[in-house]
Amino acid sequence: MAFRGSVRPFVNFDANRDAEFLHRAMKGVGTDEDAILMLLAARSNDQRQQIKAAYKKAYGKDLVGALKSELGGLLESVIVALMTPPDSYDASQLHKAIKGAGTNDEVLIEILASRTGEEIKRIIKVYKTEFGGKLEKDICGDTSGHYQKLLVILLQGNREEEVDEGKIENDAEDLYAAGEGKFGTDEEKFIAILGNRSAEHLRKVFAAYKKLCGSDIEDSIRGETAGNLENLLLAVVKCARGVPEYFAEVLFKSMRRAGTDDDALMRIMVSRSEVDMLDIRASFKKMHGASLHTTIQEDTSGDYQRALLYLCGGSD
Repeated sequence: MAFRGSVRPFVNFDANRDAEFLHRAMKGVGTDEDAILMLLAARSNDQRQQIKAAYKKAYGKDLVGALKSELGGLLESVIVALMTPPDSYDASQLHKAIKGAGTNDEVLIEILASRTGEEIKRIIKVYKTEFGGKLEKDICGDTSGHYQKLLVILLQGNREEEVDEGKIENDAEDLYAAGEGKFGTDEEKFIAILGNRSAEHLRKVFAAYKKLCGSDIEDSIRGETAGNLENLLLAVVKCARGVPEYFAEVLFKSMRRAGTDDDALMRIMVSRSEVDMLDIRASFKKMHGASLHTTIQEDTSGDYQRALLYLCGGSD
């Protein structure tokens, strides 16, 4: 499969040389933020981990700690995120979303609806190592009802791989009967089908559903459910239709509100930079008529803006 990230491994990579470069950029009076940024944004996450190891060996200090003491604000947050291995980053975002008072459901929904089964299994492992708890137990402690049930299904990371042609019509009819076709809603049915079938299978079910009742499954979900369950079901449907389109929409919302949701903006730019940023950019332009690059420019400023634009990787 062609590489669709905006950040790719640096070709003539030398971890020791990079570690020395970063050391110089932080030494003495003032910090060369742009130099740090340019270097780290042009390295893959795997290469950043090697730089971290080389830095510790050469200077006896933790590179992330050194960067934190030199940087501040949103730029510091982006750089620390870039220095964190992807599974570790997702695990820390989930931990942050559920610890303390209140729950950041947007983060739970975004990560669990969009990650592959393999990624989810790795996140669960890292979560246990880094936070000493079970992710499922912690999420169950913070959620309830049908919303919790669907999160738990997604946490299993066992979505079917295949398209089952024999089940397509059946699934569409079951979804219709569970929602539009009855008084009240059979949420269990929605959860079982949307939580377990493969993305390709679901796309065929959505087409059959539209034929059957003349409206999109999204309309039915909006009419039949509310709150977190509605948001999670919609995210699952959108990710089945296309993960890049889903992220293009979340990015658009993060910037086109009163005030920018920097947490969401940063999380997506960092976590998708080596996965599908090129596709997200194309979807963003197609859906909103403006480029992601221009939208970031209009909504952010300073070194933080530069960091996001490096991750965006192009102005189209």
